[in-house]
Amino acid sequence: MNACEVSWFSALCDDDYEYLGVPDPKLQSSWEHCRDIVLQAESGGFDNVLLPSGYALGIDTTAFAAAIAVLVRRIRLLMAVRIGESWPPQLARQIATIDRILGADASGQGRLTINIISSDLPGETLASAPRYARTVEAMHILRTLLDGRPLDHDGDFWKLKLDPPRVGTVSGRSPAFYFGGLSEDAREAAAKGADVYLMWPDRMEAVRETIADLRARADKAGRSLRFGYRVHVVVRETEAAARDAADRLLSRLDDAAGAAIRAKSLDSQSAGVRRQAELRETAGGEGYAEDNLWTGIGRARSGCGAAIVGDPDQVLAKLEAYRALGIEAFILSGYPHGAEADLFARHVLPRLDHGPLVIA
Repeated sequence: MNACEVSWFSALCDDDYEYLGVPDPKLQSSWEHCRDIVLQAESGGFDNVLLPSGYALGIDTTAFAAAIAVLVRRIRLLMAVRIGESWPPQLARQIATIDRILGADASGQGRLTINIISSDLPGETLASAPRYARTVEAMHILRTLLDGRPLDHDGDFWKLKLDPPRVGTVSGRSPAFYFGGLSEDAREAAAKGADVYLMWPDRMEAVRETIADLRARADKAGRSLRFGYRVHVVVRETEAAARDAADRLLSRLDDAAGAAIRAKSLDSQSAGVRRQAELRETAGGEGYAEDNLWTGIGRARSGCGAAIVGDPDQVLAKLEAYRALGIEAFILSGYPHGAEADLFARHVLPRLDHGPLVIA
């Protein structure tokens, strides 16, 4: 198997807790707190770090990415961008500028990667099919301009004839686009425009089926996809200690507070979120959907709602099983994010064959 990319997560969207569902002022999103998570991920040896984005919660992602870019020396940034809030030519300039600030890695490749989010414009709602069609257009515009090519685009959402921005990326090519979504429209958008298709946690058989489906769709579009997996982790020296740590996370959760947290998310009604709820509702009595895959986190979180829970050998075995299915990029997180990053970096990361994902 190829080396896998292992990323951590900086909680820009007010998603850091010691006890799930219990806000802690020390863990709220701020420049200082999120900066410290990124710097810890770099010192711990992670290859990349997701900088999530949400309109209603936390701090602005693009501004944070530009600021943190001058402080990191090796790690990549996976900057989430919300297409509904963006004018693609200006977004291309922002991406190229931040890529320049980050600089190149040892191979001369840029260190910025992009998580494309098919968002609405805040205050407006667009139906799924046109919203994803707009995202496909945006990816085409961004890729053309960031590849340094002139743009002549006559689409349903933008009609643009432009030269590329004078300042391009350090490699002269577009950064890789990471993209997720489980609906029919999302899958088609990924096949047409993404580089890395991201999945949320699910049972092994479902992961296998999703990879096969997306490969077939991309092949039909004359393209190929790589695959990534977004999941939380709870790793301790023994399985019993890991399960105790998972239980502790929920020990102060009020169900009504958890439901309110889930409802705040702008994607709370998406197909992917519904699937996370189904996974949780059909899990066993202790919340385990299958060996070492615990769905309790989804009780107080929209989106990625499950964690790999176990001792270092079990967590490693689970990740290797995903790799055997075709997963080449992991985006991991845990609560609190700083403490769990340190535990994973000490117990599991050195045993994984990992490195930045290279998109040919």
